[in-house]
Amino acid sequence: MTKSLRARDLGLPFQGDHGINNAITDIPGVEVGYTTLIEGEGPIRTGVTAILPRGKQEKMSPIWAGQYSLNGNGEMTGTHWIHDSGYFLSPICITNTHSVGIAHHASVKWMIQQYAEQFKDEHLWAMPVVAETYDGRLNDINGQHIKEEHVLSAIQSSKPGPISEGNVGGGTGMICYEFKGGTGTSSRVLKIGGEKFHVGSLVQANHGIRQWLTVCGVPVGKHLNENCKNQTEQGSIVVIVGTDIPMLPHQLKRVAKRAAIGIGRNGTPGGNDSGDIFLAFSVANKMEIPQQSSEKLKMSFINDEEFDPIYEAVCQAIEESVINALVSAETMTTVKPYGGKVHAIDHDKLINIMKEYNRM
Repeated sequence: MTKSLRARDLGLPFQGDHGINNAITDIPGVEVGYTTLIEGEGPIRTGVTAILPRGKQEKMSPIWAGQYSLNGNGEMTGTHWIHDSGYFLSPICITNTHSVGIAHHASVKWMIQQYAEQFKDEHLWAMPVVAETYDGRLNDINGQHIKEEHVLSAIQSSKPGPISEGNVGGGTGMICYEFKGGTGTSSRVLKIGGEKFHVGSLVQANHGIRQWLTVCGVPVGKHLNENCKNQTEQGSIVVIVGTDIPMLPHQLKRVAKRAAIGIGRNGTPGGNDSGDIFLAFSVANKMEIPQQSSEKLKMSFINDEEFDPIYEAVCQAIEESVINALVSAETMTTVKPYGGKVHAIDHDKLINIMKEYNRM
């Protein structure tokens, strides 16, 4: 897939300093992979996104995490254990609503194979993190076209460095603010106590109605009001926030809560029918799994008083991730109703509106 335009390529004035790839993969060790299923103009337009916080390491290690749901009309598996233990061990997979089960099944299979020695010798269990948004307007979601091999391919193909956005992976068939939406990512770099750290986000954006859309403070949706029909929100957004800043699980939950502010910067209030579900993880404090650890453990963590710049970086990265998903997406025909279109946002019109508000 050729590199698509991103929001900064249009000159949009986002705040904050981003990492080298301006992506969640700027966090050391994080890998992202996709399987994208598009069959011509036919009904199959869907996929799987896989995020491996510690890459394809040989042994499981706790990935410290916190989770928050702004509006719960959606699914993210594994969260009960995250709330209780403060960590997970699996890849994160994001797909469509009717493919959560197969993504969970395939993730378990990958974990058993990848960490064969640990599963062989210990009484371990796999509890993968799988999240979803609904792509039924653009994809034959009831056909359940995602298979085990598609999930495994997304996990196995994961890599560091630049990643694609828009109509890729789980975001392939998604709609955002009544434009074509999908997958978007961004990152921020900040210093704490003189040490450089990274914050990154990846979103599967399938939420919002046109009149809400705000870009860098400009009410763009009120000007780009062609082909919009919805009066209520009917979609969802999954936000994954990653960092290499050492944090305790309760701190990561507070970071996950800030995703509500991050998506709110683009206009959404979090609709009643929306699943606005967020997960924050840290790759710091790498250690053995509890079953193979000593009785007494140590973790480093940042003082709570240092968190204001972190919260700001999180909100900035999420705001830009959503706009990257919009700018990178391409127009797609609909399945329900058959033969319609969901248009990508018009770059030239967007730039002109931003100029009218002196924001370029």
